[in-house]
Amino acid sequence: MMERKRTECPALPPGWKKEEVIRKSGLSAGKSDVYYYSPTGKKFRSKPQLSRYLGNTVDLGCFDFRTGKMMPGKLQKNKQRLRHDPLSLAKGGKPDLNTALPIRQTASIFKQPVTKVTSHPGNKVKTDLQRATEQPRQQLFWEKRLKGLRSSDVTEEVLRAMDLPKGLQSVGPDSSDDTLLSAIASALHMNSSPITGQTSVAAEKNPAIWLNTSQPLCKAFTVTDDHIREQEVKVFQARRSLEEALMADGLARAAENTRELLEWKMT
Repeated sequence: MMERKRTECPALPPGWKKEEVIRKSGLSAGKSDVYYYSPTGKKFRSKPQLSRYLGNTVDLGCFDFRTGKMMPGKLQKNKQRLRHDPLSLAKGGKPDLNTALPIRQTASIFKQPVTKVTSHPGNKVKTDLQRATEQPRQQLFWEKRLKGLRSSDVTEEVLRAMDLPKGLQSVGPDSSDDTLLSAIASALHMNSSPITGQTSVAAEKNPAIWLNTSQPLCKAFTVTDDHIREQEVKVFQARRSLEEALMADGLARAAENTRELLEWKMT
């Protein structure tokens, strides 16, 4: 149960009404809610809503939303509170009345042009180790996690593994052709630098220390012109086989469509 009382509000322009809703039952019995209605019937539930609607037409600085009256003493108390506020004192004892939007004062994240002068005789260029760009750390022999994984076709039949050239020899403990193939495929996919293998001879003796993590787990190799020509021949043969298969499929589909058309005409 609620009791509603609607009265005129003299502190606001003519036509504005104040409504006080008093709760009669429940845990919040005795408490009241205050609302305001404009002359057009629009409802306002808080002072900020009322202030945004009225704008500069009415000064609501000392307006008490609950009582509906202008209380100059309330504005005076707010000024005294701001005067004794530590943050206000730090700013000179005056409240900040600037209504401009705040601007971020930190350094810009965008790159700014910088002129580096090294011609001065006493100039010494030092490298800041903390700001030096570091490559992301990688786990040694992480390619071994791909061991035992095989690809399959749409019928879930495991595809035959690729035969690696004889010049590719693995490096590291318990290395196999499958692991080496996975390492080379990952390096070609993830690295933009040339793939040369482990160029250091010390990596074969102690790969845990001298291993180059940006290169696959194989000895250094060189791709010659003969290797490139052999791969070009294989690619050409594969494309020719694909072209013949597509042509045969197209002819078979055309013959099937012709046969269905003849059967439809005969019926």
